[in-house]
Amino acid sequence: MLDNLLGLNDFLMRAVLAGLGLSLATGPLGSFVVWRRMAYFGDATSHAAILGVALALALQLPIGLGTLLVALAMAATVSTLAARGWAMDTTLGVLAHSALAFGLVAISYVPGVRADLSTYLFGDILAVSKADLGFIWAGSLLVVCLLIWRWQALLTATLNEDLAHASGLNPDRERLVLTLALALVVAVALKIVGALLIAAMLIIPAAAARGLARTPESMAAYATGFGALACLIGLRLSLWQDTPAGPSIVSAAAVIFTLAAVFGRMRRS
Repeated sequence: MLDNLLGLNDFLMRAVLAGLGLSLATGPLGSFVVWRRMAYFGDATSHAAILGVALALALQLPIGLGTLLVALAMAATVSTLAARGWAMDTTLGVLAHSALAFGLVAISYVPGVRADLSTYLFGDILAVSKADLGFIWAGSLLVVCLLIWRWQALLTATLNEDLAHASGLNPDRERLVLTLALALVVAVALKIVGALLIAAMLIIPAAAARGLARTPESMAAYATGFGALACLIGLRLSLWQDTPAGPSIVSAAAVIFTLAAVFGRMRRS
């Protein structure tokens, strides 16, 4: 499949590389999202990205920069509220839908953007430019380096906060590291799968890997591989059936999750 894809036009080659770059970050980060039950946080941050798009367009800034600034602001807000003991399920539900609503309202005031709104909501990986590709890979590699650097501390804080305190770690600081990494991934992924589907690419490959992996590291590796495979299959489906690329990638990830769940159940029985 990969050989066939690589034999096609430059725009498809860029799409393949963009999807692989995104998977490199969403695999290990998505594993922490699943372990920590942070799915709502992913939604809140990705929905806030639409507000970042409006800000960037209004101020004539790069889309990636505007998205990153707002996503970081949302990440810092959520991390602060979590540290103060707020009920995060309700708080994140309010923040996620409010951020999306404010973003859609704000973007409607920017001339000439309404027709392109679906690009920001559902992504357009086939329109990735060389500059976008550089931004995606730079952001993904930065996230990977950050997670490798803090891997053991993040695992300890995730498994048991009391153990983290006993080891001299600050669980709130580790939570902030994760939220900042997630904000960066949201900025990177907006062009590929859009604000409404980013959380799916974080959660579904990691959830598929959970039933097959025996160690945290293997789960991150499986999740990365499943995400990359979903991108390749989704792109092939998009070209074959002329379906939207972003939703096709997420649909492929959902099929992979189903197959992994069935295989995992068969292996345990």
